[in-house]
Amino acid sequence: MAKQSVAEQFVDILSKAGVRRLYGVVGDSLNPVTDAVRRNATIEWVQVRHEEVAAFAAGAEAQLTGRLCACAGSCGPGHLHLINGLFDAHRSMAPVLALAAHIPSAEIGTVYFQETHPDRLFAECSHYSELISHPAQMPRILQTAIQHAVGLSGVAVVSMSGDIAGQDAPQRADELALVTRRPAVRPGEAEIAALARLVDEAEAITLFCGSGTAGAHDEVMAFAERVKAPVGHALRGKEWIQYDNPFDVGMSGMLGYGAAYDAMHEADLLILLGTDFPYTAFLPDDVRIVQVDIRPEHLGRRCALALAVWGDVRETLHALTPQVREKTDRRFLDRMLNKHAAALEGVVAAYTRDVERHRPIHPEYAASILDEEAADDAIFTVDTGMCNVWAARYLSPNGRRRIIGSFNHGSMANAMPQAIGAQMSDRTRQVVALSGDGGFSMLMGDFLTLTQYDLPVKVVLFDNSALGMVDLEMMVAGFPPYGTTYPRTDYAAIARAAGAHGVRVEDPKDVRDAMRETLDHDGPALVDLVTDPDALSIPPHITGQQLAGFAVTTSKLVLNGGVGRMIQLARSNLRNIPRP
Repeated sequence: MAKQSVAEQFVDILSKAGVRRLYGVVGDSLNPVTDAVRRNATIEWVQVRHEEVAAFAAGAEAQLTGRLCACAGSCGPGHLHLINGLFDAHRSMAPVLALAAHIPSAEIGTVYFQETHPDRLFAECSHYSELISHPAQMPRILQTAIQHAVGLSGVAVVSMSGDIAGQDAPQRADELALVTRRPAVRPGEAEIAALARLVDEAEAITLFCGSGTAGAHDEVMAFAERVKAPVGHALRGKEWIQYDNPFDVGMSGMLGYGAAYDAMHEADLLILLGTDFPYTAFLPDDVRIVQVDIRPEHLGRRCALALAVWGDVRETLHALTPQVREKTDRRFLDRMLNKHAAALEGVVAAYTRDVERHRPIHPEYAASILDEEAADDAIFTVDTGMCNVWAARYLSPNGRRRIIGSFNHGSMANAMPQAIGAQMSDRTRQVVALSGDGGFSMLMGDFLTLTQYDLPVKVVLFDNSALGMVDLEMMVAGFPPYGTTYPRTDYAAIARAAGAHGVRVEDPKDVRDAMRETLDHDGPALVDLVTDPDALSIPPHITGQQLAGFAVTTSKLVLNGGVGRMIQLARSNLRNIPRP
């Protein structure tokens, strides 16, 4: 049997682990691997313009499919370009394997041309980062890396010099046993019993849900019904928990809305389900808190806990719910539902008043139209900044839609690169990138990747010629905005020049037709919405110091906080409250 090269073995093992694409930019240190991909019918090389895009795309595909995905960067600068996207994938718990091709092995440690030390460079954004310095280390190093990425849900990095990749592999790897899926984790009986006691003792319970509630919607609803608990969510929990939720009280945090903050602070037991919510200023310090998480390192690192429960949410609630006494007192739940509806009613006018005459376009209005016109199973990728606000307040989850963003890492320019990975994973599904002009222009070169592969991604560009969230941050701190504006740019013309469909909208009366035209286009498309740079967001709870700082520079600005179709859900929930 003919021998395999190390590069061929590397690609073959990735294929056996379920990898279908390798995103990257070719380079000399990668040549043996890219040639092995060329000759392997089971893996596609996806040529992007920037390695950061490769990492973002791989991370998005991994989040959507739950499958190991891969990216690659050539030596030196290629490593450094990868690193931001890998930080995002790692913090999003996306199983990604990154290949960092290295300089010639004999030159390592001599400050050679383009030399970095990738095994050290990627240590902070990976569970595993190791150098293959001899062919005999394959396939064990790669197998170990794969098992770290899949088993711990994050990034693993393998560094390898091009000359090592080109050598013969000393053994074949046909029978490797690879871990490709994570198991369910159930807490022990003692932890379930302790949690049940706390629940039975509490009179007012609130559930606050994060991305760890994925796949546990029914279990969360059943538990909330049993204990009569309002249910709030973090941004990453929105897509999993907000839909079909008669206990919904909205979202907490800087982008929050509704009564989630109040429900968390007025409870006597707060249960954090699958969330590593980092904003401690929004968490109560005088309420008993229980945290349930599949990652034990998350437990208790944001707040003091009455009980830490190591387990996934679905298994935990499946075991817990039958063990707690059913509560009959709905007064706390109903009060929070009423408070939630009142909070939404108070701001809904911000996006309904004169929207069809307001120029520049209200971004809230545009986001609400996108929500109405997008497919029921659309995948949304969302830029960091004000696009996060519009996604949080206007995109309506339904159990089939997905919402991906740089929600933990907070990187600019993530939406379009993530849309590439999302669309590569399923060309038949509608993929919409909600981009700000700041983020889009940062990695705009990879718009050409959409046209090169004829990916039917739809870019909905909120073009306010400003870094809107940075404006807000400066004003809250008492500083006048500075260095945050851009010259007006016709991005639709750029899209057309690149070979895609592009339309620019300045009149709000044209938004719906332009949105439909863009979403219906058979191929890559961009709609450039010229939006109001003064449309800002205010969280549901701010400190006096923040308010004073904000007042210094914004006495004439109106803060808009519309909530789209969520008001309909809140009203529906109120109608369903039992009446005596």
